[in-house]
Amino acid sequence: MRIQYGALPYRFTPDAALEFLLVTTRRSRRWIIPKGWPIKGLKPAESAAREAFEEAGVIGKVGAQSVGLFAYDKLAEESGVTVTCEVKVFPLLVKRQTETWPEFDQRAVQWVPPSEALSLIKEPELKSLLEAFAARARKRASAVAAKAPRAPSKRAASVKRQRRRRHRRSGST
Repeated sequence: MRIQYGALPYRFTPDAALEFLLVTTRRSRRWIIPKGWPIKGLKPAESAAREAFEEAGVIGKVGAQSVGLFAYDKLAEESGVTVTCEVKVFPLLVKRQTETWPEFDQRAVQWVPPSEALSLIKEPELKSLLEAFAARARKRASAVAAKAPRAPSKRAASVKRQRRRRHRRSGST
């Protein structure tokens, strides 16, 4: 079994919906996440982030901890032998996507919501990994929303303005 490192590029839309970035493989054109062989001198998460840039032109904040693993069979180009690869996946919160990148002409890329990503991906373990990540992201978003301060009601805001006006008129500073 050979080890590879992959990135799970994700972002949130303006209305806080989660999206994943998928890329196609070069040969079979199936939808996957960016992944590749370890890069000498880089930590696993850094290798994953580099692959995401090379395959999809994305730059962002990569998590140091893996969010899971998936295995797939890869046909080795030079020998024609099939090799099983285990991919260690690191989350990558995408900050920007460049207009071009090293493998721009070799792959298609697509931002999709989790439900569509699950229908496009064929590898069962990768599907499970994305599903679990999306569930954690939803749970985290709900917790953040619950803790967020609520805007005051119109009545409360009006009362507050009236108090400020009275305070200014009375000459207090």
